[in-house]
Amino acid sequence: MTKKERVIAAIKGQPVDRIPSGFWLHFPESCFYGDAAVQAHLKFFRETETDIQKIMNENLVPCDIPIRKAVDWKNLKPFHRQSPFIVNQVEIIKRILDLTGGEGLTLATVHGIVASAWHARGGSAGYETGSGLLAEHLREDPQAVSYGWEIISDGLAILTQACLEAGADGIYYAALGGESYLFTDEEFETYIKPHDLKVLKAAEDSPYNVLHICKDRLNLERYRNYPCAVVNWGVYEQNPSLLEGAAIFPDKAILGGLDDRSGVLVDGTKEQIQNEVNQILHMMDGRRFLLGADCTLPTEIAYDRIHAAVEAVE
Repeated sequence: MTKKERVIAAIKGQPVDRIPSGFWLHFPESCFYGDAAVQAHLKFFRETETDIQKIMNENLVPCDIPIRKAVDWKNLKPFHRQSPFIVNQVEIIKRILDLTGGEGLTLATVHGIVASAWHARGGSAGYETGSGLLAEHLREDPQAVSYGWEIISDGLAILTQACLEAGADGIYYAALGGESYLFTDEEFETYIKPHDLKVLKAAEDSPYNVLHICKDRLNLERYRNYPCAVVNWGVYEQNPSLLEGAAIFPDKAILGGLDDRSGVLVDGTKEQIQNEVNQILHMMDGRRFLLGADCTLPTEIAYDRIHAAVEAVE
């Protein structure tokens, strides 16, 4: 089987010659954009041999209108197909696909509404300590925040469509906001879920979309009926296990299994990596499953560690 055939078969629950895998990381800042980004992706795909080729996205929703108070969300201006963060990301996708020939299943990263709102207000790092500001703004002026988030999700829907038209097989939608301590269930249902669904609807022509539910202490039930083919979340971040999550998403393929920031993949021996992978495969035997990690791996991780996990499924 080719890499793409293997991933598609696993997603559909069909026989595979081996379990497919997908791993990714943020490249150094010097490789965020342009030719450097293209070459960094090619090196990663070549040396790790992952079946999923996830194209990272550092072309974030811009912070060009200061958002310091809740009312400032009303000042956002609509995005369009020629918005630089869209044009630049689509160019990277096209160039990578021209060089890889779409050998693996190619996923375009789309940061979700909460992550993109965080980017729009000037944050790329520091979400863990500063994300409460988004909830504070929402509770202070839900009308203003809703307006701003509508603008952002419209832009994300445009980005999604452009990525698929550029040749991506699907999107990797990075959802935030499911943390049980950040937004209430009602706030999530009213102010976050509709924007998530708008973007996922823009990708509905692809049967291979991945929903990544990021961060800790998640209420996975909030995402039970999201339209996607594959679900991935951080099982090592005080969240449901792979088997518990599989019960919540019985009609989805599950991606994951390995810790992204500690454990054998980060600091174990090759033999320990292989043993851990074998245990995970045994646990998930008979289920639609793809091997991966909780989230992005450390930028500095040696690629031969990732390759060892990929090799272990053979």
